[in-house]
Amino acid sequence: MKWRFAGMFALPALSALLAGSSAAQEPIVANPPLQTVALTLTAKRQPHRYTVEVARTQVEQARGLMARRKMGRGHGMLFPLAAPREASFWMEGTYLPLDIIFIAPDHSVRRIAANAVPFSKADIPSGGTVAAVLELNAGEAARIGLQPGDAVSYTLD
Repeated sequence: MKWRFAGMFALPALSALLAGSSAAQEPIVANPPLQTVALTLTAKRQPHRYTVEVARTQVEQARGLMARRKMGRGHGMLFPLAAPREASFWMEGTYLPLDIIFIAPDHSVRRIAANAVPFSKADIPSGGTVAAVLELNAGEAARIGLQPGDAVSYTLD
């Protein structure tokens, strides 16, 4: 079974879900900050360090980077999966062009979907079983020379 992330819910509907009432009755509430962890990508034998937000819950993963207008260099979002599986992402509701990096269960890069187009509803498949997915600013994978098979390291509590 494939899972689709990032853009499953419209933001007003998601806010209503989180608030437990209809969007017409409650104002949109700011999203609570996510936990951040250090993540290292090793490309061309060089470590590249990032600070990434961790989207753990279904709601956090559905929201992803939707509605964000900017993300700093050296930052990203990690989507750890409860169990390794094939996954699929899309860009609906996402303003930022992104590199979507699919991470295999052995913590290597399985696939890189470079320069994902904002607001696209096209499926972006993992190309095999993955344990996590990393989103970085578009062009970052090419900038550091990241390739399938390169190492990804991070620790989750």
